[in-house]
Amino acid sequence: MRTLIPILFLVLAAACKAKDSSTLSQTDTTAASSTNTTTGTETPISSTETAVAPEVNPPGDIPDTQAFVKYSNTAGAYQLEVPEGWARTEAAGDVTFVNKFDGVGVAVTPATVAPNAASARANEAKQIQSQGKAVTINNVSEASLPGGKAVVIKYTSNSDPNPVTNKRVRLENIAYIFYKNGKEATLTVWAPQGADNADQWNRMSKSFRWL
Repeated sequence: MRTLIPILFLVLAAACKAKDSSTLSQTDTTAASSTNTTTGTETPISSTETAVAPEVNPPGDIPDTQAFVKYSNTAGAYQLEVPEGWARTEAAGDVTFVNKFDGVGVAVTPATVAPNAASARANEAKQIQSQGKAVTINNVSEASLPGGKAVVIKYTSNSDPNPVTNKRVRLENIAYIFYKNGKEATLTVWAPQGADNADQWNRMSKSFRWL
């Protein structure tokens, strides 16, 4: 039976509505292959909920042979490549694709200004931390991706319990926040912590485009 997957990326949609239109200056972005952190010397934002220990041999590796297909969302006005065969749940401009503990999702929300690392750490990151399950925010940075400038939030969290076994796993998550013409699209990928999905996650984040 498919395990429930946390949808922490939807928290960012609520956070954007309350985001402060701060005048903090945008820091320089870097190439997609090298994001510059703005918080490397700060203590990570962590939850008071107890974190599940990471798996010794974590499941969730996306195989190198995984096929990808292009997905377009007219309501959200974006497209990206997603793993073929993953279960899809769609609601207007929002969508998730899941396979056991692995997932990718996009949430779109109105926004008055483009986020930067400082504003995201003060708003979206803290919303994720406060509303998620044992969330630890590890890094908030900025990057230049083919689909535009993005704020990148890296964090770990507990998964939802399996409805049959009640088992939870520790998840690794990356949220990419894109902005264009009064809208934010938050692309989030997640998998059990320690799974080797860097190449596939890079592929999905680099495939995002506004329509």
